[in-house]
Amino acid sequence: MRILCAGHVNWDVTLRVDRLPEPDGEVSIEERAQAGGGSAANVACTLAALGEEVALFGSVGDDEEGRLTRDELDGFGVDTSHVVTVPNHETTTKYLVVDGTGEVMVLSNSGANEAFTPDDIDPSVLASVDHLHLTSQRPATAAALAEAAAGVGIDVSFDPGRRIASRDYAATLVNVDVLFLNEREARVLVDHASFESLVREACVVVKRGGEGATVHNPDGEVDHDGYPLDPLDTTGAGDAFAAGFLAARTEGYERALSVANACGALAALRVGARTTPTVDEVEAFLAEHA
Repeated sequence: MRILCAGHVNWDVTLRVDRLPEPDGEVSIEERAQAGGGSAANVACTLAALGEEVALFGSVGDDEEGRLTRDELDGFGVDTSHVVTVPNHETTTKYLVVDGTGEVMVLSNSGANEAFTPDDIDPSVLASVDHLHLTSQRPATAAALAEAAAGVGIDVSFDPGRRIASRDYAATLVNVDVLFLNEREARVLVDHASFESLVREACVVVKRGGEGATVHNPDGEVDHDGYPLDPLDTTGAGDAFAAGFLAARTEGYERALSVANACGALAALRVGARTTPTVDEVEAFLAEHA
């Protein structure tokens, strides 16, 4: 497939600590790493590592971090010709503090990662791809892209992330074929009485971390128990999961879930959001945990 990913493109600074400090406390940094991040960019890089042809639509600033981000994406084989460089803006930077259990605390600046609009991409680009994957972004932008994709008959997947609790994505959800949520995000839709209506029309994938995931779809449910491991850093694990699911989706839901959970597990065993497990690594992991 040729897949277009649209959403956040960031620069990440990851700090690993044994534990988060108490108020007015101090802890030592055990490891510090810098690399590209942002959900759309993370999914794009993992898809490329899994052998898919992938392009990215998003925005960065005209600073050093923006140049480093582009170079890294190019190195992974992602088509960056649709990544917008915004003059006089800084690239969005996320500061990720990861504790000894692999849990993450995120600090960020506003930056340029939501500066792109549907007007920044030629409509013919959507007609040239097989799938559109959306991640967190301005609701109006996501809705316009999903509607345009539906208009040319290509499938749309969406991973809104934590902002589904604070943003109105209703206009996007009506054109979504695959929706990725974690358990907390799924509860938001249940509370708004929209979860069941989505399941009647689309495939809703609920992620449970190391405890696996469930596909809810019009024909019923498909479960996978996942691969319980001691995580090193859960940053980007959900993005790796989404990429694995999309790459294996044509092979059926059971296979898609097993590949997705393997990608998520491999990502959680590495530091940083840009973990990009390869096909060989995924197959070796599946064979080891068969």
